[in-house]
Amino acid sequence: MMAAASAAENGASVLLLEKMEKAGRKIRITGKGRCNITNTKSWEEFSTHIHPKSNFLKHAFFSFSNKDTVDFFEKIGLKCIVERGDRVFPESGIAGDVVSKLVNHLLSQGVEIRYDSKVIEINTEDERVRYVKYEHSGVIYIEETEAAIVTTGGLSYPATGSDGDGYRFAEHLGLKVTECFPSLTAIKPDIDYSGLKWLLLKNVEISLYVSGECVQSEMGELEFTDNGIEGSIGFKISRRAVIAMKRDERVYIEIDMKPAVTIEAISARLAKDFETDRSLRKVLRHYLPEQMIDTFISCLPKKIVSSSLFDSKAISEISGLMKGWKMHIVGYTSYERSVITAGGVSLDELIPKRMSSRKYENLFFAGEVIDLDGDTGGYNLQIAFSTGFMAGREAAYLIKKSKRLLSE
Repeated sequence: MMAAASAAENGASVLLLEKMEKAGRKIRITGKGRCNITNTKSWEEFSTHIHPKSNFLKHAFFSFSNKDTVDFFEKIGLKCIVERGDRVFPESGIAGDVVSKLVNHLLSQGVEIRYDSKVIEINTEDERVRYVKYEHSGVIYIEETEAAIVTTGGLSYPATGSDGDGYRFAEHLGLKVTECFPSLTAIKPDIDYSGLKWLLLKNVEISLYVSGECVQSEMGELEFTDNGIEGSIGFKISRRAVIAMKRDERVYIEIDMKPAVTIEAISARLAKDFETDRSLRKVLRHYLPEQMIDTFISCLPKKIVSSSLFDSKAISEISGLMKGWKMHIVGYTSYERSVITAGGVSLDELIPKRMSSRKYENLFFAGEVIDLDGDTGGYNLQIAFSTGFMAGREAAYLIKKSKRLLSE
């Protein structure tokens, strides 16, 4: 939609082919239905949340920055607010408002939207796109075009229409597609976490270990769901965790429930508490959420749980678990519920200042279909907006240039 808006605003006649029955299906479910539009951090900090090569995004970002995104939505009638973590949301808190404003803007710019239109083929001749073939209501159509922009998304949440079409188009045209895998997804620990479902932990620290080495630590919110460990910091470590598991490397995490308190301070406080109360469960209520206590106790040595005498060794075990609850990671949730797809059309195939194919001058790519993804917090939508804006603008410029040369 951003690519279509940008192309239309720069004078191009635009046809938007939408496979689904309505636009923006994935936008409607982002940010738990609120849509985290972008993040207001400066490029220096913003870029640290982009993978695998943030520098590829730099030209597009400065052509259409996070500030430009907010200004754009405000201009088309969507009021925005900035919340904790520099995250931007629609003031209404309704993701559908983002879609409706975008669609209305497209229509006002003369963009034609054809729904229920599945693209079958992008045809090329002499290293240029000549036409796009698509199906609508059982009828095959051929649309000749002076430029084509592929913004098909990835593989995440296939129910929204993302089923890898763009990768197939790229490979059919001889373009390299790097291996895809789910990112910002739930990781599955080896413990029984059924009793922890929908438990949200705030201000905790999670550390990811791969082959015994700590490769990443994050502090913030962690949530247990029916799929495993999620939440902002769970999602942040999932990218590296999935990569390691795909390589058959040993992966585990440690959760620090009290990152602001030393293990010595916790041990001293526990010793004092056990002097007046010999019930492990009652004492733990001062340290942990009630919902977590049973699972936590199940991970302690049985001799500690069955005893009513908590000596220094037992206290050390309990405080050690609070400061470093180790869980082996044995799996992850695939694309059906991963927020984003990592991998995609290789960055080596694209010109970053244009978002165009190096092989086909009038073929452009933008958004999740390319090998560029971000952390949770508004980064992925900004990737889509920045790359979409640049692709649309450059496609329109190319058409203008071609017409000017023909007229001469």
